[in-house]
Amino acid sequence: MTISTRGAAAKAPAVLVLEDGRSFRGRAYGAVGETFGEAVFNTGMTGYQETLTDPSYHRQVVVMTAPHVGNTGVNDEDDESKKIWVAGYVVRDPARVPSNWRSRRTLDEQLVEQGIVGISGIDTRALTRHLRERGAMRVGIFSGEALADEQTLLARVKEAPQMVGASLAAEVSTDESYVVPAIGEKKFTVAAIDLGIKGMTPHRMAERGIEVHVLPATATAEEVYAVAPDGVFLSNGPGDPSTVDLTVVKAVLDRKTPLFGICFGNQILGRALGFGTYKLKYGHRGINQPVQDRTTGKVEVTAHNHGFAVDAPLDQVSETPYGRAEVSHVCLNDDVVEGLQLLDQPAFSVQYHPEAAAGPHDAAYLFDRFVQLMEGQRA
Repeated sequence: MTISTRGAAAKAPAVLVLEDGRSFRGRAYGAVGETFGEAVFNTGMTGYQETLTDPSYHRQVVVMTAPHVGNTGVNDEDDESKKIWVAGYVVRDPARVPSNWRSRRTLDEQLVEQGIVGISGIDTRALTRHLRERGAMRVGIFSGEALADEQTLLARVKEAPQMVGASLAAEVSTDESYVVPAIGEKKFTVAAIDLGIKGMTPHRMAERGIEVHVLPATATAEEVYAVAPDGVFLSNGPGDPSTVDLTVVKAVLDRKTPLFGICFGNQILGRALGFGTYKLKYGHRGINQPVQDRTTGKVEVTAHNHGFAVDAPLDQVSETPYGRAEVSHVCLNDDVVEGLQLLDQPAFSVQYHPEAAAGPHDAAYLFDRFVQLMEGQRA
């Protein structure tokens, strides 16, 4: 990636080039230069600051389907990690002047400051329809001195790495362990393996009296159990789940320690149980996905960000090396597996983001379910 400190105010011409040859011309938004990644779309009407700072978007160019982006500016409280992780940003109509009492700077200024190359003024509806029909694919955004003839740019896009086979968790994980203390009385200790964790996730556990030890993605089973955990948490994160070493997850299952995984963690648990994973055509990304909790029959509106899914049977209980398992949650749009649970020991996972940052709060009960598992194990 090459960038310039000039921002969208320079109104530099820009072009977005997909790996199948389709292109869209607009104006630079954020930094001027070039960037590459996987083109995906997010259907959220709000929450762009949380989206940008979600490590699960590492190496992805995010297309916002909402036409107006940046209306509330950027504040100092809502970041989900220490930096913007998206590889590039695509919007139709960026806000000229943000309006919100919490705003500290414009979104354009934040993108420029962190060197995120974007494009504005294109038909994001047409681009989204194209990605739905053709699938997520590699893309490049070029502006300023990076502009060249489109055949040259297309050749560069095709040289970019694919998401299939990409091992990215270690690139976004913390380098050193840290502790998020319990709020109020400490009731439990949880070892959270950071595969791309969002800041709100340990906060949601801390609200429930959990002291959270956030460990690097490379943590060993010995390091996990050195904190004497009452439970183990597998976080969200980017990349292909087939690249992950399952040694630690299997050690947790062998010891029957209560286990809760979300998003990438759901896929890893699925693979540890013997299920496969596969890449979705264009994924689920947004804060309006309907999911049914099959254990209660309740339908909840949920926040998603995933391009891979677990391949498990929806209509039967499966035998695994760790006992019986079943699909606990399913997406009502396309029947994608959205959750797993073991029936013979305390372990479960969901494919979406119950911490609700950004997104609805329908799934907050899952953290309470994790607490109940730890209470039951302690009893």
